[in-house]
Amino acid sequence: MAMANRRCLQALTRRATSLFSSTSAVRRLETPPPLSAPSPPKSLFEARRVSPGLEPSRCPPWPPRARLFCSSKTSEDEEEEDEDGEGGEFMEESDCETGKSSTRSKWDYTPEEREAEAAAIGYTVLGPLERSERVFKLYEPFFAVVQIGSHQFKVSNGDCIFTERLKFCDINDKLILNKVLLLGSQSQTIVGRPTVPDAAVHAVVEEHALDAKVIIFKKKRRKNYRRTKGHRQELTKLRITDIQGIEKPEKTDNEKPVKSAVKKLEKVAVAA
Repeated sequence: MAMANRRCLQALTRRATSLFSSTSAVRRLETPPPLSAPSPPKSLFEARRVSPGLEPSRCPPWPPRARLFCSSKTSEDEEEEDEDGEGGEFMEESDCETGKSSTRSKWDYTPEEREAEAAAIGYTVLGPLERSERVFKLYEPFFAVVQIGSHQFKVSNGDCIFTERLKFCDINDKLILNKVLLLGSQSQTIVGRPTVPDAAVHAVVEEHALDAKVIIFKKKRRKNYRRTKGHRQELTKLRITDIQGIEKPEKTDNEKPVKSAVKKLEKVAVAA
């Protein structure tokens, strides 16, 4: 019994010393607080305000940070870059939302840049075709080999070809194909070095279309790797209207009577 009583007294003295360790705590306990239970604090910041006497925790809470969803620069960042003298390209707000970089449209080019880029491909845009113009002609017995981009085509008057999508031209626009590599007819052939001077092929844009879908399938065996993609190439349909730079044979009306006379002689010989 004596040992049990001694242990109880030791435990009570330890608790009492922990409660009355500081003089400030003793002064506060002169007037006992009400017995109502305090409401739990909502956050760590409120816990510090409610109980200022408590010792600070070893791991203080992190300060709040603003979440940035886009790499667009603010006015402060622009001012800092202006001071440093180093400014780079950045994405606009609409590009940040879509996640794609803005591409240069055809309206961003100047007229000189359009002409230079079209000439590098091998054509010149004249303008839209008017209703009063009669550019389509009958078939004529000569041909030309033209280059558009990296492709070559053998064309005649009235032919229809499909090329890769041509920029800066719309439907019913008149074109001149400048890169003529060869001209040929029944009587002569002109070979260019590499192009024929003063030669041109006139065409009209009829349609912008898409080619048939091509499936691209990739596989690596024993690697669980399979990739399937589809691609549809953009095309432009051109109608050839005229070929210039070669002597065209003149039509003569003396051929038809000669042929009829030959046929009559053959019939008379058979009857005899």
